[in-house]
Amino acid sequence: MEPSSTEGGAEETLLKNHPPSPPHKVMLKHGQELEEEQEELAEHQPLEQEDLNFERWKRRPLPKRTLHQKIDDVKTYLWNAETNEFMGRSGKSWSLILLFYAALYLFLAAMFGGCMFCLMWSISPYHPTLNDRVMPPGMTMAPHLEGQDIAFNASDRKSWKKYARSMDEYLRPYNDGTQEKRNIRCTQDRYFMQDDLEESAERKACQFKRSWLGDCSGMQDPHYGYSQGRPCVLLRMNRILGYLPGQGKPVNVTCGVKKGPPEAVGELQFFPKSIFDLKYYPYYGKQRHVNYSSPVVAVRFAGVQYDTHIQVQCKLNGEGIINNSPTDRYQGSVTFSLEVGA
Repeated sequence: MEPSSTEGGAEETLLKNHPPSPPHKVMLKHGQELEEEQEELAEHQPLEQEDLNFERWKRRPLPKRTLHQKIDDVKTYLWNAETNEFMGRSGKSWSLILLFYAALYLFLAAMFGGCMFCLMWSISPYHPTLNDRVMPPGMTMAPHLEGQDIAFNASDRKSWKKYARSMDEYLRPYNDGTQEKRNIRCTQDRYFMQDDLEESAERKACQFKRSWLGDCSGMQDPHYGYSQGRPCVLLRMNRILGYLPGQGKPVNVTCGVKKGPPEAVGELQFFPKSIFDLKYYPYYGKQRHVNYSSPVVAVRFAGVQYDTHIQVQCKLNGEGIINNSPTDRYQGSVTFSLEVGA
């Protein structure tokens, strides 16, 4: 019994001194973990001084070239005798490029010419192609120098001379001799329709003579009443191609005080009449109505009060006329301020 017990005790001693080795797979796993730990430690280790020397990584500067070398490079770029290239391209390459751009610009020119031809073919130089809505006409005035303000002293020639000069310029095309030479005398009280003529034929225009404006013509009084404190103002309805104002009835003009004492405007005189006659309409455009002269209504303020600032509004009145537009103050009316001093 003793020997056997001795053998068992020896085996236990051997097991304690030499424990059983783990399986091969476990050793590989522990080896991989050890390698990973070593790599992590290597990453956190400080860099050597040689690794921190960034100067050696900088790009070395190119040697400076002399002026002769640069000139030689330019000459070589312009013409390379070895490769027979001009500006870096051979003759075949240049030929293909020039051919491409010639074809491109010819195509663009042809496309532009075709578009222009279609556009000019589809429109008329004499009247709008689409004219489904015609706005009512507006009204302009003369003299029109400093906005819509007329202010002067009758005794001060310098204060009103500019207005008289402006009236002369405005009425020059209406001189009697010019009207008799260019236009015809019309007596009818209806529209002067000339639609039966060819589209390109020139239309005749009715005369409107300057002498018909009476005291506001500048022929009897070259100062147009400004030197007497009774100024004249010229009113004209805007031209609209093909427009027939009034729907068969003449459009008349009225003037009144918009701001200020109503009695300050005094007596108003209209020349030749306070209406725009129908015989001056329709207007056929400047291409066909070459010598057309728009009719004018002259208003003379014969009894305006001195040293009173008023705002005068003149309106067109007739069928289809709008004279109270809140957005366009010139549609169907014109407003100006008037102040006459002694």
